[in-house]
Amino acid sequence: MRILLIEDDKVIGTAVREQIEADGHSVDWAQRLDAAGDALGGAKFDLLLLDLMLPDGRGIGFLKSLRARGITVPVIILTALDQISDRIEGLNAGADDYLVKPFDLAELSARIGSVARRYSGNPNPVLLLQGLAIDLAARTVQRGGKPIALTAREWVLFEAFLQNPNQLLSKAQLEERLYSFDTEIESNTIEVHISRLRKKLGASVLLTERGMGYRLGQP
Repeated sequence: MRILLIEDDKVIGTAVREQIEADGHSVDWAQRLDAAGDALGGAKFDLLLLDLMLPDGRGIGFLKSLRARGITVPVIILTALDQISDRIEGLNAGADDYLVKPFDLAELSARIGSVARRYSGNPNPVLLLQGLAIDLAARTVQRGGKPIALTAREWVLFEAFLQNPNQLLSKAQLEERLYSFDTEIESNTIEVHISRLRKKLGASVLLTERGMGYRLGQP
């Protein structure tokens, strides 16, 4: 998934970013609400992690404005505000989950996975595809009980196809998934990763529509 982290505390932000990147997600980090708004205007995100107390305003107002504009991206609030009234306000404003600081990073990972499964309409995190057992929560792939190692970038791209099983994805759409990694995207980056995924997962798992993009193969 591509996740937008909205957090002004550099220590917490760094820890959260490292955790969810280690989980195989790509992360954009905004430390102000105006920067977060700019990020949302320029890219599609699968999840927001939102602090409530930012230098240029309160996260609750920002969240309410997103929902009022019909933006339905999942939101998990991360905040030190721990009163029941704060939680109720956050959930009523449109948050999908509410995590009080300090929190365990493993719990954050689990909650991200839970929210993602709810929005994908798949409460079962294990998918079966052409002999592959794909655990969406653990971000692992096995064939015949043997694990297949994917890099973080490979998983992010493969996940894009799993989230859009009946959709053709263009090269530009796939490149968006990699933008938050700290490496330059070359003109052949997507082709290289698709080739590696096919070698690891099977040639028919990802199909090419020449001149248009790629799609997930049939089960």
